[in-house]
Amino acid sequence: MADEPLVKALSALARKERSVAELSEWMRRRGVGESEVADVVDHLVSAGALDDTRFAERFAEDKRTISGWGAERIAAALRERGVAEADVELALSADDGEAEVERAAELIGRRGIDLGDDRGRNRAFGLLVRRGYGSETAYEAIRRAEAVG
Repeated sequence: MADEPLVKALSALARKERSVAELSEWMRRRGVGESEVADVVDHLVSAGALDDTRFAERFAEDKRTISGWGAERIAAALRERGVAEADVELALSADDGEAEVERAAELIGRRGIDLGDDRGRNRAFGLLVRRGYGSETAYEAIRRAEAVG
């Protein structure tokens, strides 16, 4: 294994955690050959520096807490990044439905959406669906936010 592709890959991982697929594509775009990409990725996986399970769990937690995303949007983003379905499911299982409903209700409250009429409830529903919350979760969050507000 050549040192230069490994150094490039480590530098990329130092700036941002990536999935195996993302790092592989990043290296290919920078002119690293397929066999070198495979060697570097294998080396980084065996050394523990590259781990799709860890990536998926951290990504999901960040998107839940920082961006306010729901499970559906997180799952789609992970799949888009080439994460295996088993790792996607594992990352999503770390969150229970109750916590997701609470986050969604808090998001409605932070946005200051008036839920006193159908227009406001529709706005809240649209916001939650765009953020990746399922319709049942969105409805429950709206009911909960109405009860608090």
